[in-house]
Amino acid sequence: MGLTVKELLFIGNIFLDESGIENAPHDAEVLLGFEIGSDRQKIFMNQMRTINEAHCKNYIDLINRRAAGEPLQYITGESYFMGFRFSVNPTVLIPRPETEILADIAIAYLQARDGRDEAENVLDLCTGSGALAISIAISCPRVKVTASDISEQALLTAKKNAADHGVRERVTFVKSDLFDSFKHDESGNDNSNNKFDLIITNPPYIKTGELAGLQKEIKDHEPMSALDGGADGLDFYRRIAKDALLYLREGGCVMAEIGFDQAKDVSDIFLSAGFANCESFKDLAGLDRIVKAC
Repeated sequence: MGLTVKELLFIGNIFLDESGIENAPHDAEVLLGFEIGSDRQKIFMNQMRTINEAHCKNYIDLINRRAAGEPLQYITGESYFMGFRFSVNPTVLIPRPETEILADIAIAYLQARDGRDEAENVLDLCTGSGALAISIAISCPRVKVTASDISEQALLTAKKNAADHGVRERVTFVKSDLFDSFKHDESGNDNSNNKFDLIITNPPYIKTGELAGLQKEIKDHEPMSALDGGADGLDFYRRIAKDALLYLREGGCVMAEIGFDQAKDVSDIFLSAGFANCESFKDLAGLDRIVKAC
């Protein structure tokens, strides 16, 4: 015998709340909508609808997964970034709202240069789900976008997202450990003339010693390789800054997401590597979130 929507939401909400899940009512509603293929508005309008026993069982299974700390986005397989839907899974980080600041700044930068005769060339390092690269490709149709990641599984997810948004033919995907695959072509010849107007990146930047203290949703489910920035959290910025000037066109720049307390250290790294100017940008909470190096 089934239960009504109202009864299921009550059970889901109580169980998630007792398990310490923040915003339990929201997650209970999203999971029920996911299970029965209905949006939240229809759920509210049909509180007395009876859900069959099979759906009820599956819903409770979903609630148990969320109560155990599995991220909502991995359970449903989707996340939203810049208003666009992206497929996500445990091989990629879940796109964060803070990263939308980087997307906004990069898109504004590229749109301001849209009058140039030559199309802009953008490289997204550590692309993960492809959220940054694909958002730029959607918002800036003239831009040529290259997205790279060391993870083959992450690239498969990013390619699917690009196809879902109709920009698969406009985004080039490269398996690479930062710039390694850009240094030589397939014949082994030097390829350092490959130049970009903008390099964007959201690299791993959490200190190794702080990983164990992260929320269980993050430390137990998201890929550690996309989070661990080394002992001081700055390893990837050093590696990127060391080679970035080789791959920038004249007047080009690097934009990188950073930890809230890393603006000075990251700026110093880029300045020491030969960049002339660095500027930091804050997120909506007033914390440093982006460094731009030119």
